[in-house]
This record gives sequence, C-alpha cells and structure tokens, in this order.
Amino acid sequence: MPKPCMLAVYAHPDDEALVAGGVLAQHAAAGARTAVVTATWAPSSHRAAELAHAVDLLGAEEPRMLGYADHWAPESAPGQPRFCDAPLEETVERVVAHVRDFRPDIIVTHDAHGSSGHPDHIHTHRVTLLAAHAAGLPGVFPQAGPPWQSGALYFSAHPQSPSLGLAGLLASVGKRVYTVPDEMITATVDVRPWLDRKWAAIQAHRSEAARDRSLPGLLTGLPTQDREQVLGTEWFIRHDVRSTYNGFSELAC
Repeated sequence: MPKPCMLAVYAHPDDEALVAGGVLAQHAAAGARTAVVTATWAPSSHRAAELAHAVDLLGAEEPRMLGYADHWAPESAPGQPRFCDAPLEETVERVVAHVRDFRPDIIVTHDAHGSSGHPDHIHTHRVTLLAAHAAGLPGVFPQAGPPWQSGALYFSAHPQSPSLGLAGLLASVGKRVYTVPDEMITATVDVRPWLDRKWAAIQAHRSEAARDRSLPGLLTGLPTQDREQVLGTEWFIRHDVRSTYNGFSELAC
C-alpha cells in the first residue's frame, strides 16, 4: 500500500531533521509526497539555504517558510515579529493555507511542550493543532483555499524510558529534554534504514552543527554507535483529526 502524503510543521530549520527526518525519508523513499513548513527564519537567511539542502536530502519538496523571527534571535527575520508575538489568527490561517494547498493525509508537528520547552516549539504545536482542524471547515478562512481535512495529526515526542541517552547528552550542557510517559506514545518508528539520510540532513544545518551547545553540534561529537542510538527511533502521539479514516497504519510500519 502506498505511503500517505505527509506535511511536517516545525518551529526552526533543523527541527524537521532531528525529530522527523526518518519518517520523512521513509515516506519519500516509498513514493509519497512530503513537505516541510518552518515557522521561523527569513527565506533570505543562511539557515533557509541550509533547510533547502536538508529537505532535499530527505526527499521532500521545496521548503515552505512562514518567515517569522525566532523567539531568541530577532535577527533571524529582520522587520518581522517573533512567531509567538504574531496574531494567532494570522499564523493559523497561514498554516491552513499550506495544508489546503498540499493536501496531506498526515501532519506531523511538535508535541505540547515541544520536547525542549522552547517557546517557538510550543507555539508551533498550538498553531498546527488549530490549523489541522480549521483546514477542513469550509467556513473558516475561505480565502485560504478549498477545505481539506487530513486524516491524523502526529506529535513528535520523547518517551521517558527510551530517551535517557538524549537526556544525558543535553544535560552535559545544562539543557533538558521534556519527556512524556511511555504509555502516551502511539507510534514508534524504527528509522535506522533511513538514518544515513536523516544524519546527512542534520549535518546540512551547518551553522547549528558548528555550535557546541546545539543538539546537532552535540550529536556531531558522539561516536557513531551512540549517535545512532539517539537518532534511530522516532516517537509520535496520534491525534485524530476526524474520527473515521481509511484504516491504514500511517507511521508504525
């Protein structure tokens, strides 16, 4: 059975590769259309060029950038508001427009605390959750295109027990990962067959990989076996956007 079309919505360039690079590569390799919406950084920035390289390596279409400023880096989009400060109706409508244009079967995005607690991650979760529902309603944002209802929304998450390696890695630089109880996970995907593509996509974000305290930078310093242990599985929490769908198992396969 063909893989369903997938749209990923994440806060920053590199988020897509770090937490969903495996499933994006998996779906693209199976012939599915995939695309990435990124909330922050200007399309003219160096990180936009890195993002374009990364999504190409994952087999996705050209990146779709909302162009808001990163919460902690106003220089990321000069003259634009921070994503968290932009009007909620505006940001939801813009994501709705991408959903209706791309018409995905599945949407993947951050979980409710964004794995790292970053304000942009948390806000991306809120905006995408609202947009996934609004996109299917004809009377909501009619100017954003014909309605389209995706079958399911999946939140990228880190279960408590399997995430000890990642937690230890981040703790080494005074950071933490926000985990969820193991039983909340509804899709566990072994992405080791696509790990070369995922790792190449992470490395394509060169400016982040060069930073010692960033997650790409920390991963670069790990032995290959340890890095593969951290990156070889991706976890998701399913949220039903509509109660009945075609019945295929979209992710856990």
